[in-house]
Amino acid sequence: MSERDVIERTDLPITVESLIKDLRRIGVWEGTVLFVQSSLSSIGWVCGGAVAVVQALARCLGDDGTLVMPCMSSDCSDPSKWEHPPVPKEWWGIIKENLPAFDKDIYPNRYTMGVVAECFRCWPGTLRSDHPISFAALGKHAGHIISEQPWNFPLGKGSPLEKCCELNADVLLIGTKRNTSLHLSEHIARFDKVIVTEGAPIIEKGKRVWKEYENYDDHTDHFPKILDEFSHSSQCKTGRIGNADSYFFRQRDMVRFGIDWFERKLD
Repeated sequence: MSERDVIERTDLPITVESLIKDLRRIGVWEGTVLFVQSSLSSIGWVCGGAVAVVQALARCLGDDGTLVMPCMSSDCSDPSKWEHPPVPKEWWGIIKENLPAFDKDIYPNRYTMGVVAECFRCWPGTLRSDHPISFAALGKHAGHIISEQPWNFPLGKGSPLEKCCELNADVLLIGTKRNTSLHLSEHIARFDKVIVTEGAPIIEKGKRVWKEYENYDDHTDHFPKILDEFSHSSQCKTGRIGNADSYFFRQRDMVRFGIDWFERKLD
């Protein structure tokens, strides 16, 4: 969506203060752990753009709160697995040999993560986990959440997702149905799963190496349907952040719902 389109869809400029009011109304309060995924264009024309969104979130959470976002550089990966878009097969070897090694301090989010997540990645004090399938966190529990993310199955046991659940995190989806928390449901649920081998260039002992890791083949095509079903329960609150239809819920409630859904539908 172009900025002109966003302006035409917005009655008045959205500000940090108006965002804070919307965040309070949907249930965001100081001192909590909040896992956020967002679409800036869905919010409307924001005075300050992504910076204003991060400021509003941080102010709502206060000094004792913790803000967490997915921060995935999924383009730092095996080009033979790329689908959005794919690249010619004759390019695979060249890309694999020349792709810069993952460095959590400089590698950006893939554009599909959104500009708010990229702004947050660069925010002073934000910490990032040391995996291409990474997470960023700011605040009281940030160091714990991003530490020691497993190399294999990076979205499962011991992952930042599980640590957020253990800290009783809330989730806020702003103008998006992307719902990364359901990857934890996939890992925990008992159904027939396919293990896939992924890979990325990293630095080990001062040298660039291609390092493989195992992960489960995902079922992201089901995620919007699961969210739609969950949103009709008393465990999910809906509202608007700016112009964006948004969902607010306890992460562990969604993960439990997802586990049950996968075991009923995919077993």
